[in-house]
Amino acid sequence: MKAVRYYGTEDVRIEDIPEPELVEGSVKIAPAFNGLCGSDLSLFFSGPLPPAPTEHEPHALSGEVLPVVFGHEFSGVVTEIADDVDHLQVGDRVVVEPLMVDNTCWACQQGQYNLCQHMGFIGISGRGGGMAQSIVVEKRWVHPIGDMSLEEGALIEPLAVALNAVNRAGVIAGETAVVGGGGPIGQLVTAVLKAKGLSVVLSEVSAARQQIARDAGYADHIVDPTQESLLNIVDEVTDGVGAAFAFDCAGVEVVFNQMFEVVRPTGHVEIVAVYPEAIMFAVADALTMQERTMGSSIGYANVHREAIDLVRSQKLNVRQFISSVIAMDDVVDEGLRKLRDAGETEVKILVKIDQ
Repeated sequence: MKAVRYYGTEDVRIEDIPEPELVEGSVKIAPAFNGLCGSDLSLFFSGPLPPAPTEHEPHALSGEVLPVVFGHEFSGVVTEIADDVDHLQVGDRVVVEPLMVDNTCWACQQGQYNLCQHMGFIGISGRGGGMAQSIVVEKRWVHPIGDMSLEEGALIEPLAVALNAVNRAGVIAGETAVVGGGGPIGQLVTAVLKAKGLSVVLSEVSAARQQIARDAGYADHIVDPTQESLLNIVDEVTDGVGAAFAFDCAGVEVVFNQMFEVVRPTGHVEIVAVYPEAIMFAVADALTMQERTMGSSIGYANVHREAIDLVRSQKLNVRQFISSVIAMDDVVDEGLRKLRDAGETEVKILVKIDQ
């Protein structure tokens, strides 16, 4: 079968590899569309970092070393099911929660499997990936999407990231939330907040991403903080009280601190972005003296069903965030390199899988 395989820094190859075989408790899927994301960019341009294996060090759960099949944000159609699979049928449209976990650590035992101490990702750590003509996946990770389009289905994985962050923040309908950063996850967090009944202020410096947000229509107010005061805008829309919630989706120190400036006393700031390095933070002024709370989220656990329902119920439209659809053969130049070089004009690039 045809597959896109990751070998290391700037080394992705289109190859013919054996089709995986169905095993007990699993589902065979023909992937249809696979979204490219920041993790794929980091791996391609910077080289393998955990949870990816290396040429010599296998992943703890998959046991695989490089190369691995690429792609973890994907939808597809069921082509075969094991005898002990009872929630799916051949022909079902599905999405995959692309995880591998040990099921024994404390986090897994609590149901927070996204925090598994040996966490791995299908399409990064091994066990196949979304950019191949076939994949076999453990049945617990396969979710039916009904009549949802397969293009929309490929956005369920990043939508689940956004939904998990919003749910962890404990948002309340009717309140105001500020989103710092209008990249793909920031746009989806904005959409989820609106679907849950909040008024949303999106802070974003890029004119292209501001326009994407305007076209999407989920942000009630869009602010360029380099041109106008975010704090003043939030004060205006909250009658001087401040926002109840703020979400850092930028991963930039100045945005991190701005999120605390715009939330009211007892407000909550959720850190969605990943910070590779330490930053400065005035704990007493920003947090303690106002009895604000701060949380963080990574990935998702137990939210895929809700994410699917949000799209199927038309409470939000993810199709408008699909900016390009490309062929498997073009994944490097029209996908990974384009996303790096023209990232502000792209939200989600989908790779159409040859079938």
